[in-house]
Amino acid sequence: MSQEELIELLQSLNNKHRKTLTDIFTEPARSDIRWDDVESLWRALGADVTQGRGSRVRVAFNDEKATFHEPHPEPELKKYLVKKIKQFFENSGIDQDLLDLIY
Repeated sequence: MSQEELIELLQSLNNKHRKTLTDIFTEPARSDIRWDDVESLWRALGADVTQGRGSRVRVAFNDEKATFHEPHPEPELKKYLVKKIKQFFENSGIDQDLLDLIY
């Protein structure tokens, strides 16, 4: 996906998805981001999200693939998982510079 296509896709997100994406890129990493908000963001971006074994969730977006463990019993992400999700977005072409252009 080209940078122009990514920009168009990010501009089409609703306010809740934009806030979730902005929260993921906030430094230092936040610990109050909810898993279901991130999963909803991935789906809004058109990512392929599939349930793996146990709490594993596979995500594919823009030629990038990763497996994450859904947090439990609490719905909030630990900081290390927020950093891993941020790295996934950066590897798939969404980084802070791109967000600064849009938001």
